[in-house]
Amino acid sequence: MLLGVDTGGTFTDFVLLDGAALRVHKRLSTPDAPERAIIEGIAAMGLTAAARAGELTIVHGSTVATNAALERKGVHTLYVTNSGLADVLSIGRQTRDQLYNLTPAPRDNPVARQDCVEVNARLAADGSRVSELGETDIEQLQRVIAERKPAAVAINLLYSFINDDDEKALAAACPADVFVSCSSKVLPEYGEYERGMATWLNAYLGPKVQGYLNRLAAGVAPSPLGVMQSSGGTIDAAQAAERAVNLLLSGPAGGLAAAKFFAEKLGAAGAPEKLLTFDMGGTSTDVAMIDGELKLTNQGKLGPYPVAVPMVDMHTIGAGGGSIAQMDAGGLLQVGPESAGATPGPACYGQGGTRVTVTDANAYLGRLHPDYFLGGAMSLDTASAADAIETLAAQLGLSTMDTALGVIRLANEHMAAALRVISVQRGYNPADFRLCCFGGAGGLHVCALAEALGMTRALVPVHGGVLSALGMLVANPERQLSRSLQTPLAACSEAQLQHELAALAHSGEQQLIAEAVAQESISTHSSLDLRYQGQSFCLNIPYTGLANAAEAFHQAHATRYGHRLDIPVELVNVRVKCEAPSHSIQLPQLPSQPARALETLHLPELGETPVYQRDQLGAGTKLQGPVLICETVSTTLVAAGWQMEVDATGNLLLQKLQ
Repeated sequence: MLLGVDTGGTFTDFVLLDGAALRVHKRLSTPDAPERAIIEGIAAMGLTAAARAGELTIVHGSTVATNAALERKGVHTLYVTNSGLADVLSIGRQTRDQLYNLTPAPRDNPVARQDCVEVNARLAADGSRVSELGETDIEQLQRVIAERKPAAVAINLLYSFINDDDEKALAAACPADVFVSCSSKVLPEYGEYERGMATWLNAYLGPKVQGYLNRLAAGVAPSPLGVMQSSGGTIDAAQAAERAVNLLLSGPAGGLAAAKFFAEKLGAAGAPEKLLTFDMGGTSTDVAMIDGELKLTNQGKLGPYPVAVPMVDMHTIGAGGGSIAQMDAGGLLQVGPESAGATPGPACYGQGGTRVTVTDANAYLGRLHPDYFLGGAMSLDTASAADAIETLAAQLGLSTMDTALGVIRLANEHMAAALRVISVQRGYNPADFRLCCFGGAGGLHVCALAEALGMTRALVPVHGGVLSALGMLVANPERQLSRSLQTPLAACSEAQLQHELAALAHSGEQQLIAEAVAQESISTHSSLDLRYQGQSFCLNIPYTGLANAAEAFHQAHATRYGHRLDIPVELVNVRVKCEAPSHSIQLPQLPSQPARALETLHLPELGETPVYQRDQLGAGTKLQGPVLICETVSTTLVAAGWQMEVDATGNLLLQKLQ
């Protein structure tokens, strides 16, 4: 049996695949101890005995690293670097969030000055030795550890990606009970600031992630536990505990892995469907593009921190079902980024919340049906939602109806703007894509967002309310490895490149084999980071041989930026992706059956709106909006002017009528 688990800010989602049967479950998250909601969910699904018998394979998307980074709740960490470079993490790249703000608020330094340790060891850019690591350096580090008593140590030395002997020696000198993170292992690439931030984050978050995964693994033992990485592939929990920085987009990456799975199923003649995705949860909305493979970036950010390890390329905004609506100082309505979270949650959850959220606005407008919310397992307190909206309406001087509609429209505009960032602003026409929504709140907004972007097709996947959890089951076990070379491409030889790529591939294969993956099932994909000499940013080019690399880069540069240059090309990094096949999953086929409305509601702005239960819709069912489709974990609003068709596995395919 396969169990996918996604821990969100409000709910923890479960998807169980048992043979050909698929079950879903949802329960409120327990942010103080996220593993508790998972253990309780396993028990509620009747899986405790299977877990204790080792018959349950669990893949988990964790928010522990993400939350600890955003809330600055990591552990006390020392930062070890070369003499004269202790301020690198504080100085950064000298960029400003607000270019024309002459009095920006000061930022807290990632590492306090007294927690920085400088050593005299130094390598030159070619890897030659400038100065040796001495015993005094080792003794100084041990003395500072004894005085400061850190829980973790981050070691980041110049050019350690060429020679990591000094980092290994410093790591060996640290006490066994201190979590140690070396830059040569976390991110063996040039750029001391980005490499240092990744190494510090890994150390800063590592003990918390390690403790959490150890507790969860003990709670489900002896069943195996895997964890989703930010790149969209999975890793064994034991190895994940040492790679906290690779888990920062763990949950959202699961949703994209599932969306890619559906894109492949929907595509014609072997060409996957092109998707723009939006994952609307309780706290935030994540948007991304899928055009064949998942798009990755090594220029991601989490809060104020650059994160240069490979992660899915997505844009996140603070607009979710739990986003709070309020009047700002100028008397205007604002939605988000503050969220009601799991506690107290939206007012309509009946747990003491008194402030209006997007969910409350949908409930007030009748788009969330009290009788069918969470399959009837959780009642909606519509009276509390109405009270909250009345209070906000009085502040704004509007009617309650206009206030509720305004909250929805403003939330939609926030999400549409985010979708434009990853499409229009990158030269893509949204009309060439299908809009794919998931997350518990996404289905209520999909038609409005598609219309705002000029799109005519949309997809509400089967089990879209728990799609990130489903994605845990369809993701490949994977490793992303890289190493900086930084040399003119013309100076490279085919033999040199093959040697470097083979070394990375061997390392990735050994890590997967340690997870009981058969070596013959592992595939490798090589690529090069190239740029024109003098440029700051690279383009990643699939490696098909040295002879083709330069021309492939010129063409990619012309496609991306509209021009090519007649100057030498520089090789910056070599990259290898090692992956094994995912679990073979076949979604159950739906029978055909006539559609019968549960009831018909008269809703504001929509008029007469039939209500259907999604699991009672058969394959081939066609309905024209306005229609509400209720299911256990989500609700979909098919707007007027749209048609919905149910495909063979239960996906809702939406088409705008001409």
